Amino acid sequence: MEKRIPETRREANESVDRKTKYLQIIEILTDAKEAMSAKEIAVEMYKRKYIPTTERNFSAPRLTELSKMGITECVGKKECEYTGHPVGVYALCKK
Repeated sequence: MEKRIPETRREANESVDRKTKYLQIIEILTDAKEAMSAKEIAVEMYKRKYIPTTERNFSAPRLTELSKMGITECVGKKECEYTGHPVGVYALCKK
């Protein structure tokens, strides 16, 4: 059977298994020694074979959603080791 390719951004967004991505990001931030950027999280997701590339767009939208749910928060900024640009860094919210 041929795999169906989403035709629009909306369809592609709807096809994402959010719950799995949320759990993967929470696992990575739980294991982390310090706050991480979306790109660093994506790189770690790739290393763990959760995603096919290190593209930050695999983690950034889910981080925004997790932040809106009160699970993660942006706790500061740092210079991205990959781009040299300032980026936000995320951690799990303290309970």
